[in-house]
Amino acid sequence: MSNKSSGARVPEIDVAQLVAENDLGGRNPGAVLARLLVILAITWSVFQLWIASPLPYSTGWFVFNDTESRSIHLGFALLLAYLSYPAFKRSPRHRIPSTDWLLALGAAFCGLYLFIFYRDLATRPGQPILIDMVVGMTGIALLLEATRRVLGLPMVIVALVFLGYTFGGAFMPDMIAHRGFSISRAMSHQWLTTEGVFGVALGVSSGFIFLFVLFGSLLDKAGAGNYFIKSAFALLGHMRGGPAKAAVLSSAATGIISGSSIANVVTTGTFTIPLMKRVGYRPDQAAAVEVSSSVNGQLMPPVMGAAAFLMVEYVGIPYIEVMKHAFLPAIISYIALLYIVHLEALKADMVGLPRRGNATASSRLLSFGLTVSGLLVLCGVVYWSVGWVKGAAGDAAVWIVGCALLLSYVGLLWYGAKQPALELDDPNSEVFELPEAAPTLKSGLHYLLSIVVLIWCLMVEQLSPGLSAFWATMFMIFVMLTQRPITAIFRGEGQLGRAFALGQKELLDGLATGARNMIGIGVATASAGIIVGTVSLTGIGLVMTELVELLSGGNLMLMLVLVAVISLILGMGLPTTANYIVVSTLMAPVVVELGAQSGLIVPLIAVHMFVFYFGLMADVTPPVGLASFAAAAIAKSDPIKTGVTAFFYSMRTAILPFLFIFNTQLLMIGLDGPLHLILTVVSATIAMLVFAAATQGYFVVRSKWYESVALLLVAFTLFRPGFWWDMVYPPYVNVPASQLTQLVEAAPAGASKRLWIEGMNLDGKEIKKGVLLPLGEQGSARERLKNVGLMVMPEGDRMRIMQVKFNSRAEKLGFEQGFEIVSVEVIAERPDKELMFLLAAALLAGVVANQRRRRY
Repeated sequence: MSNKSSGARVPEIDVAQLVAENDLGGRNPGAVLARLLVILAITWSVFQLWIASPLPYSTGWFVFNDTESRSIHLGFALLLAYLSYPAFKRSPRHRIPSTDWLLALGAAFCGLYLFIFYRDLATRPGQPILIDMVVGMTGIALLLEATRRVLGLPMVIVALVFLGYTFGGAFMPDMIAHRGFSISRAMSHQWLTTEGVFGVALGVSSGFIFLFVLFGSLLDKAGAGNYFIKSAFALLGHMRGGPAKAAVLSSAATGIISGSSIANVVTTGTFTIPLMKRVGYRPDQAAAVEVSSSVNGQLMPPVMGAAAFLMVEYVGIPYIEVMKHAFLPAIISYIALLYIVHLEALKADMVGLPRRGNATASSRLLSFGLTVSGLLVLCGVVYWSVGWVKGAAGDAAVWIVGCALLLSYVGLLWYGAKQPALELDDPNSEVFELPEAAPTLKSGLHYLLSIVVLIWCLMVEQLSPGLSAFWATMFMIFVMLTQRPITAIFRGEGQLGRAFALGQKELLDGLATGARNMIGIGVATASAGIIVGTVSLTGIGLVMTELVELLSGGNLMLMLVLVAVISLILGMGLPTTANYIVVSTLMAPVVVELGAQSGLIVPLIAVHMFVFYFGLMADVTPPVGLASFAAAAIAKSDPIKTGVTAFFYSMRTAILPFLFIFNTQLLMIGLDGPLHLILTVVSATIAMLVFAAATQGYFVVRSKWYESVALLLVAFTLFRPGFWWDMVYPPYVNVPASQLTQLVEAAPAGASKRLWIEGMNLDGKEIKKGVLLPLGEQGSARERLKNVGLMVMPEGDRMRIMQVKFNSRAEKLGFEQGFEIVSVEVIAERPDKELMFLLAAALLAGVVANQRRRRY
């Protein structure tokens, strides 16, 4: 198959320069200034490690509150943004102009203003003086200019539109008009409080995201990225269309260590794209597979994209819960992508790449099975033994577990040192052989320990995300300083001083790169704070609900499509993090409110996952998807065609948000036990494979149109069996609200109750909607309702809401004093909806039998 794009002129793009400009600024101002930038970046990383550690509170030194930390965080981001990112394409790269120095220092001062004058500002809340307003206006102007340099013009335009709306509300159409605000009020709100620029988004960037990005950077500099790529090729490269499957797997693994889709594309795509082209994929297909798998890396727990950490604050649930809800959709997205590239390989009759060694398929399978079984047994032994040690040793357990971790690390290094130092061949060479799987996997097992530490702290110890990332990062620092000297000892290579010095250099590179990778996220969250501040100041969020309701005509599905389209449009210019902040601020309440009025009562996490998924398309969507441009440069294909193909592949995952909005079991919500979990996982996986086959037009053989329709019907039934079952057996029955207290008291811990409420809100509008009320731990009805912020009184068959606690869960769900609870929905007794799987299986079997007859 030809490796040339059909007739399209391929622009010359320097991939390394594209990544440098996007992630690191692209400026290389000479040895002295370059060293200064590195020192500033390392200082930022050390500061973030310090505030995340327990040391400030245990020593009493350099203790910063949240507002001060956010101020210093933004000061570093703005300073490095102006010093690292030139103003224009023609601006000098080899020096820093004096104007950029002035802008950098001015922006840093404005960012640090809340930290420097914190005590003075605390004495005059809401009463800014002249210097406060000047700093606020200057700070916003410099923040937007830094945003333009780092993220491009679209984000700036969106922020300016919202600022314009703040001041020009009186001149807007009646539906979105407001009285307008003075410069003093707006600047105070946006720059001197935690409602605007220094709001929740910047706090999450400072408290959570930085540590995870730094952890990934250190893991990459330690060599884990190369290990993941080699392992993926060793495991999958020999299969039909193997390089594409290896690309999917390696990008999923690299997503753990890279917060940048573009860096992920280049890191793995340099190897995978030329090899995909070699076995028969078109250049745009090869690039699109790499883009789709790299962008989807932000979905994969345990380290998801930056937006996932914002979700923790916006939804109000622990990060471990976000991971749990994201796990199944992420897994089936990658399985679907693997199946898509397999179908493409089948259609083109592709083959895999040759392997080194003469091991038989059965021996490889046996070795793989024994390895997996051994790892599972080892995980079980470790989990239960650590639990026993914690119970038996008490406070001394941490030292015992630490010693065990150290011994495991040294043991894995010894085990890996016995393997040959494997390197992938040049993917562009005439002969390319895959490495042997066993030696490759054994050579870097110690890298997985740091991920184990992170997951253990998050899931078992249930530490905060920031503290979990801190301990995982500290372990990675130890690994980087010691892995080379210890390996040199085990291999008898000598030169321990040189090995230790090389580890130090890699550590400093990792600290600097992690900080410079955070520049874009820092300014993105700060700029998005302008939008969030405008929403909280003007109340535009309520107006958006009315606007979408008007456009959708009250149709639930049309409303969801509108939200998806808005997310995709924003994705053409905003990075994923900023996109999520904007869309979740404006559109998530719209989905909740209008959905509740239409009878769609879903957990808030499902709504935020819905907008998060569509926000992921930012790096794919033509014409400005930078990940597609980077992949096209490697593949030597047309960037627009690559973007379209990548968008087509990625849209396989775009059906998932619509499905888990209506079937929250896909988010592991509402499962009854292990068997129900297994059934949900298996059915969802089969459904995604069938959907991929239907949209690719190929299953056992090329599909007829009616077979594709049948496969789509099978996929829909497996994904959402309740759609058909609810037509025959209603899922809920209404009972009078007077039974609420008995139902609440009898509900198990962690349960929720579906309520219908109605009343007139403060704006004089009649409200009638459904609400999913979480009940928390078991207790009396009064205690459980009080814990969510409600006090109720019976009135006949209804319940009158007498009090709603300020800023409580109930208030956030839309309860207001004076509303009435009119009914409670309880689950109806009916046959299991999963019986529809039998009909789907029968239809699938018919399609398979029909296609097998044509095959033979």
